[in-house]
Amino acid sequence: MKLNIIYEDEHLLVLYKPAGVPVQSARVGAKDCESLVKNYLYEKNPGKGTPYLGIVHRLDQPVEGLVLFALTPAAAAALSRQSAERKMEKTYLAVRRVVDNSGVENRNCQNPCGKPLGNVEKKVENWTECVDWLCKNGRENRSEIVPASHPGAKKAVLRYRILERKEGLELVEIRLETGRHHQIRVQMAGRGTPLAGDRKYGMAEAGGHVENVDNSFPALCAYRLKFRHPAGGKRMEFEIKPQNPVFSTFLSTK
Repeated sequence: MKLNIIYEDEHLLVLYKPAGVPVQSARVGAKDCESLVKNYLYEKNPGKGTPYLGIVHRLDQPVEGLVLFALTPAAAAALSRQSAERKMEKTYLAVRRVVDNSGVENRNCQNPCGKPLGNVEKKVENWTECVDWLCKNGRENRSEIVPASHPGAKKAVLRYRILERKEGLELVEIRLETGRHHQIRVQMAGRGTPLAGDRKYGMAEAGGHVENVDNSFPALCAYRLKFRHPAGGKRMEFEIKPQNPVFSTFLSTK
C-alpha cells in the first residue's frame, strides 16, 4: 500500500486510509496505517531512532477516509483534547439503500442489528438526529440496537441529512455525536436503510447485488475533517472524494 498523505508538518499528519486497511493492527507484520506511517517517518529521518506517532482517532477497517496522526506528544495531547471535547468536526458521506418512491422502508432488506426502540428522531436545524442504545458483541464483532436498560448498552447519537436520491439509493451526510462500535452502519440499518455494500448489517437484498455497488465494503467515507492546529490554533480543514465506486452514482470519484 502506498501512503496517500494529504497534509504533513512537524506536528501532525493527515492521511487518506483506503477501505480494507486497518488503522492499527495487533498482528505482527500486518500492513496497517500506523506501521506504514512509522516506516515512512523513519526512512525520512534515518538515524533519529523510533519516531513518535500518536493515533488521534480511528476508522473501522472497512471504512475509507481521513485519519489524523500526531507527530509529537504535545500535539497528541492537544488534538486528543479537542476530540474528547467535541471540538474536532468529522463528517462522513454514505450511500444507503432506500426505499421505494412512496417512502416505505425496503422490506427485502434484512435487519440483523435490532430495530430502533422508540425510534427517537428529531429535527435539529437542517439535520435529522437519531438516538439509540447500542450493545457490542465482541465475540462476533458486531453491535445491535437494544433497550437503554440492556447490560452494556451505550447511548449512540448521530445527525444526518439526505443530499440526493437516485436509483434506489440515497447520498447522506452524517455527523457523529458519539463514537460507538459500527455506529453509523448499525443505526442506518436499524431504520431499514442499510449502507450499500454492507455485508454485515444489510446485504440480503434480492440477489444480494445492485449495479454500481461495490459489494466489498460499505459505502462509507470520512470525507471531511476540521480541527484547530495544536501549535498556534489555526483552523485546519481537509476534504476528499470517496473512492468506493458506488459514490459515482452521485459524485465523480476522480
